[in-house]
Amino acid sequence: MLGLGMVIAPARAESLVPYVMGNTPAGDMNAVVGVVKTALIAQGFEIVGSYMPYPQATVIAATHVDLKAAALKASNGGFGVAQRVAVTEVKGKLQVSYVNPAYLGTAYGLGRLETISSKLKAALGATKEFGGGIEPEDLAPGKYHYAIGMPYFHQVDILAKHADYKTAVDTVEQNLEAGKGGTKKVYRIDLPREISVFGIGIVTGDGVDSGDKDTDKEIMDIVDYQNERSTAYLPYELMVQGGKVIALRGRYRIAVHFPDTPMTGEHGFTKIMSAPGGIQRALTQVAHGKAE
Repeated sequence: MLGLGMVIAPARAESLVPYVMGNTPAGDMNAVVGVVKTALIAQGFEIVGSYMPYPQATVIAATHVDLKAAALKASNGGFGVAQRVAVTEVKGKLQVSYVNPAYLGTAYGLGRLETISSKLKAALGATKEFGGGIEPEDLAPGKYHYAIGMPYFHQVDILAKHADYKTAVDTVEQNLEAGKGGTKKVYRIDLPREISVFGIGIVTGDGVDSGDKDTDKEIMDIVDYQNERSTAYLPYELMVQGGKVIALRGRYRIAVHFPDTPMTGEHGFTKIMSAPGGIQRALTQVAHGKAE
């Protein structure tokens, strides 16, 4: 799936790391999710959606005026317009974690996003970074790929082409409402220049243990196994640009969020070789087009 024989070096001090562990307030899942949302709003974030991809996990998606501005300045920057925060129960205890804005901002061409990082730290804390590390110059668009022959950030999947922006957006909305491809709408963020970004969970897909590994749970059961959980990897982004509907290629998106995952072994990428195709098929059904 994702190349052969690549060894990930341990993170160095100057490396960027994909996830940040925050502070966990007291309470059960519902209470902690509520506290997290309130804290984000207090720091100027807009909550755009949330969902439970599987039991014991909640993902919250938020955006911010500064995040929208950065997204508009970058080619395909809309893929980074939503900040993802997770509350996950691990061995009876809750973890609050989030995607590191400096890491994903660098990977997607939005910059280090220092303001967003500062606001997240004020809202949620920042006790530890985790998930492997990549040096900034190796992470940028056109630079990062997991191994030779693997896709880069700008090598997106073109899922559908419609006559115009309205037709594209309406089609995506209708197909999400119908749950096409076993999907669930988590959020929608509209940007200027006829751009809309959808957050999409794949909650049923083909059905667990049936067909390609495409559901959120099937994939995360393999790659998200360490003590600090990377639940904020979810959900996936689908972007409408005018009449075109695009998505990041699964092989790129999985690898950039899990750079320390080995190629082989019980929790290696070879265990989810069918996942990129399954994700693409589900998103294509939402886009109502033929993948190119």
